[in-house]
Amino acid sequence: MLTHTIILETPRLILRKMEMSDAPFFYQLNSNPVVTKYTGDGAFKNIEEAEAITEYVINQYKQFGYGRWMVIEKETNSPIGWCGLKFHPDENFVDLGYRFLQSHWGKGYATESSKACADYGFNVLKLTRIVGRVSTENKASINVLQKIGMTYLKDENCDGEDTMIFEISKK
Repeated sequence: MLTHTIILETPRLILRKMEMSDAPFFYQLNSNPVVTKYTGDGAFKNIEEAEAITEYVINQYKQFGYGRWMVIEKETNSPIGWCGLKFHPDENFVDLGYRFLQSHWGKGYATESSKACADYGFNVLKLTRIVGRVSTENKASINVLQKIGMTYLKDENCDGEDTMIFEISKK
């Protein structure tokens, strides 16, 4: 039996470390082009792509002590997406990211998990600043970042996409 490493909990969600056994869910999530529309990533073409990214995330835990985490809905004990912090060593910043099954959009899960991740970043990891990068067309995600207290910093071209950069600093 797998023993999942729980990172944090919110009233409705459990956030835990991703495991290789999560690759099929990750494939399901990222093979929906609607879900990946604003991410800069294309939809996964096969399970091997999901396995490679899952392994990359697991290696981030080993290298930096944190990363993107699976989001489990407490009521159903089912994975519904991922949310977490990612360190970008080349640019020396931490960003907040998330992605959810389309069937779970509009339920406040992105805001709930993002707020919890930002709090974890400041209170546990002792970060001083967290960045959010979002496509200028992704109004729902812009709203999430603003709801958790991020403020607009600048526009930027990120991998050929028009992107807005938001940030939040430890108070």
